[in-house]
Amino acid sequence: MPPFRRTSVPGRDWAGIAADDPHRAVIERGLAGSLTDPEFPMTAPTSFADIGIQSPFDVTLSRLDITEPTAVQIEAIPVLLQGRDLIASAPTGTGKTAAFLLPALHRVASSPGRPGRGPRVLVLAPTRELAQQVAKSAQAFSRGLPRLSTVCVTGGESYFAQNRRLAAPHEVLVATPGRLIDQLDQGRVDLSRVEVLVLDEADRMLDMGFADDVLAIADALPRERQTVCFSATLSRGVRDLASRLLREPHWLDVAGQPADNGEEAIDQHVLYVDGPEHRGRLLQACLSDTGLGQAIVFTATKRHAEELAGELIDAGISADALHGDLNQRERTRALNRLRRGECKVLVATDVAARGIDVASVTHVINYSLPKFAEDYVHRIGRTGRAGASGQALSFVGREDLFTLRRIEHFIGRRVQVSAIEGFEASFRPIEKRPSDGRGGAFRKGAGHKPGFGHKPGFGHKPGFGVGAAGGKRADQRGGPRGSRPTNDRFEQRSRKAA
Repeated sequence: MPPFRRTSVPGRDWAGIAADDPHRAVIERGLAGSLTDPEFPMTAPTSFADIGIQSPFDVTLSRLDITEPTAVQIEAIPVLLQGRDLIASAPTGTGKTAAFLLPALHRVASSPGRPGRGPRVLVLAPTRELAQQVAKSAQAFSRGLPRLSTVCVTGGESYFAQNRRLAAPHEVLVATPGRLIDQLDQGRVDLSRVEVLVLDEADRMLDMGFADDVLAIADALPRERQTVCFSATLSRGVRDLASRLLREPHWLDVAGQPADNGEEAIDQHVLYVDGPEHRGRLLQACLSDTGLGQAIVFTATKRHAEELAGELIDAGISADALHGDLNQRERTRALNRLRRGECKVLVATDVAARGIDVASVTHVINYSLPKFAEDYVHRIGRTGRAGASGQALSFVGREDLFTLRRIEHFIGRRVQVSAIEGFEASFRPIEKRPSDGRGGAFRKGAGHKPGFGHKPGFGHKPGFGVGAAGGKRADQRGGPRGSRPTNDRFEQRSRKAA
């Protein structure tokens, strides 16, 4: 576990924790004491009780095999139990969902709230997949608690079914901004009881053009509330949004946790490619790795995802496509097949970069690099989750070098260049880049999956991947072009369907 950073505690009331509660005294000493105080030496909490999450949640967490809090939970939960506003940057897979849900549920379970109907906790998420994942977590954490139900409202679903769920009593509402605005306009949602507003993946919501919707929803909430903002990146847009919605927030910046073996959770590599045919053969070689459990392959366009998934199926590999043109039933089916292990490879656009939490995903392959550096972070975060290790492989051609440099600048380091024996590219940039000491070939051990890159002869199916890319750039295949929106206040891209 990373070193525990002390958090200052101002004189604020603790939501749901009585003044004479012994857990409160423990947390206050741990958070407000001095590192050099001999009476209260500082040690990292080892249980949720140490940071204020008490019965009955301890029993529920034990049943879910969640026994020790992660770094982001250790830092965020005590702050949120105080009732303070919080803005936090934390990588995916670090337990941030529990970090904001557990204090909110603890608050609901500990106090009656205002009389009336409607939710007391509102969580906004940018995509259907992430909203559904958060709702499932809320249902799991609150199982067994009386009168604590969760409703999920997203686009692509029947209004009739949603209206019926919204009419029933519920304490937690998880929603995408677009559909929630529609329901508000129809008078189907009463937000007058909301005590906690959570913005999950706030940077992605801004990218998708939801800034105005988020502000409109916030205007419909009581002014006296707790507002929590979690984001993988703290861009200028996120900071501007936070300045308008949060009051004197506490700021957290939590690094990712290492894997259980002590190494970096996600082993990142760049693989150079010569062209579409070489890119396709290299993909097949990667997918034949004996250390690969399941993989998510990211492409630039929806059409490319469909075509590449079809080619993988033709090659005898169990694959599904996931992109924004699929209806909700098709998207749910693809995700369920991945979770049940019926699908080895999910070929996806960036719609899958948020909200997918499948422990058996061992590899993320960037068949096409993302346009925006922030999306790279969210893509590779689909593997190496919750203390597990994973590999992220990025295919880089001559035309991708500038995008790669932007990604490396954003993450603050160079990505190691590697190669698979028998599939080396003739193209290499002139500048000297880091290698692993053996001419860029993958090694066994040293954190790499055994057997990766050591299957000579694989991947030589002529033309594999050519039909999907056609040797053209993304914009020539009908994919979108254009530069990223500026960081001017809430300037947005066109809204995608959520």
